[in-house]
Amino acid sequence: MKQPLHFLLVSIVWLTISCGEDDDPSITETINQDQPENIITTPCDFDLSQINANSSVIIDCVLDLQQETVNLPDNVNFEFEGGDVINGKLVFSGGTIDGRLLSSKLEVEGDVTLKDPTFKFYAIRWDVKEGITTSDIAFQNTATLEKVMFMTKKLGATTFTIDKFDAYFEVTRVTSTSNLNFYPSLEAVNIPSDFNLVMTENTHLRIFPADTHEREGGGILAVRDAANITVTGGTLHGDRDERVYSPDDNGLEGSHLFLIHSGRNITIESMTFENGSKGTFSIASFGFSFNPDYNPTTRVTIKNCMIKDSRRMAIALTDGRDILIEGNTFINTGQPSANSDGGEVGYAINIEPVRTRDAEGDLKEYQKVFDVLIKGNTETNSRGGFVTLTIGQDITVEDNDIGSRAVYSLVSGAKIINNRFKASGKAEESWAIFAAGSGPTVFNNEIAGNTIEGYSLGIATSSYDAFVHDNTIKDCGGGLQISKAFNSRFYNNKIDVSGNGIMATNTYNDNIEVKGNEVTSGSFHVYFVQINNKEGQEDYSMLLDDNTFKGTRKASFSNANGLIFKNNDVTGGIEMGNLTRVTLSGNTVRPNESSGIRLYNSHESVSIMDNTIYEPTGAERFKCIQNDSSTPAGLTISLNTCN
Repeated sequence: MKQPLHFLLVSIVWLTISCGEDDDPSITETINQDQPENIITTPCDFDLSQINANSSVIIDCVLDLQQETVNLPDNVNFEFEGGDVINGKLVFSGGTIDGRLLSSKLEVEGDVTLKDPTFKFYAIRWDVKEGITTSDIAFQNTATLEKVMFMTKKLGATTFTIDKFDAYFEVTRVTSTSNLNFYPSLEAVNIPSDFNLVMTENTHLRIFPADTHEREGGGILAVRDAANITVTGGTLHGDRDERVYSPDDNGLEGSHLFLIHSGRNITIESMTFENGSKGTFSIASFGFSFNPDYNPTTRVTIKNCMIKDSRRMAIALTDGRDILIEGNTFINTGQPSANSDGGEVGYAINIEPVRTRDAEGDLKEYQKVFDVLIKGNTETNSRGGFVTLTIGQDITVEDNDIGSRAVYSLVSGAKIINNRFKASGKAEESWAIFAAGSGPTVFNNEIAGNTIEGYSLGIATSSYDAFVHDNTIKDCGGGLQISKAFNSRFYNNKIDVSGNGIMATNTYNDNIEVKGNEVTSGSFHVYFVQINNKEGQEDYSMLLDDNTFKGTRKASFSNANGLIFKNNDVTGGIEMGNLTRVTLSGNTVRPNESSGIRLYNSHESVSIMDNTIYEPTGAERFKCIQNDSSTPAGLTISLNTCN
């Protein structure tokens, strides 16, 4: 006979969770625990031997199986109406079961699916202990949560929801009894394929603090050789200020919070990550890219997440393709905290696959990263910077609000475009963008459309094949620095700085074009000193063409080789000394309290022709062309106009 349904309204139940009688009784915490809907305690007055095939069992009472295994007839459906099934095993031959009846007290086998593919997890029904606890209990929490995910997935769950939940997870211990090697993504809570994990602002997953530096670092959640997964909501807490570090920690110790290891079609959205002791995300793949067992991570999205106080870095990407990092907020990456330094790297996003060259000089790519879009993020106060693109192909950093720095090195097809850089904290003492790296793997890289303000230097380049154009650099100490650059173009940038506008000092550059820029400076418009003077640099060249230099400052060239300065509009003067292979032609020069063009010291193969120079203002000693060269035979001066 069907028992009457008893209703009990439950709002908030406050429980005190203890660690057990064998644990320290002082380790307790009050938890606001999510309560299941199994509220009826009346025992059932029927047994399952009476059940017929193709029937439904309404559970509005507590059905105690008395530790028995019940083999059900075909196509039996278990319906939930507030009751429970406990202490035994159900073996199905077709049929369904309501997920609210599942718990650690019931085993389910056979051909059965969940009535509803959305499963709600309640810690109390699975003996997962919440609150401050011990390593052993946190270790069991890890195993249990993973087990429930895979079990419900097998029963047809596609969405796994967690609401009020606050528990620790031990991720530094090896679970295997046969293989004692530690695999970080294996020891985390693994998420199955074709699965949605949905958490809320009430969900808190915490790493149990490592009590010895000898323990390897793992992660709370992991995608390990799995596909088609979304994870949304919730907060993951690291053990950064609670764990034990070694006295000589090299900055590598600790745990991540989320590991993606050969994941395919993975979305992480609207989550909060705090205090990762090794970092927050680690994204990698199984195998080496040149081996047949290579299993690359593909199509990963990290979106609209809050990532703060990560040690070392927030996202470490060492192998993957088709990666989207969008709309996230990064705060205080790599900064020292109460119990730890900032570790090594210090960038919010570090893209650094491993590759080497073999004895024959051939490139050996153990890992590969390409097709990455980093867009619409906000970053503040990273110790090192926002992004370091160390190695990779076709990586775009676009439309981000950046408070520190961006750098690329051994990359091709990299784009740092349309970002807003505004220096804060110690970033004010540094550059905003640094194009670094050389060699045959560095080409087709672009820095464009960025707004940069508040740095000691806007853009520094020391790279091959860089295209730097349409950037605005303002309220900075210096504008553009060119050093050890090759085959690079600098077009249509607008520079307004307190120091030098465009500079190259004690360096070499070749096949450089600086065209169409507008420069206002508080020191030198152009400051080129000690350039291309070493053996092997005799034929190097730099072209400055059709630029506009505003204000009253000078363009200064000294101890330099291989310069062409033409068709520029210069307000201020030009001074030239100790030059070789230099041409000034077609320029308009408007001096202010200086000569238009001043020549001093020695010159070799220097041509000054077809320039229009306005009569200098100020003292009578200033001239349109003031020739104090010690080597007049090295000069060709012709067809200049003094207005």
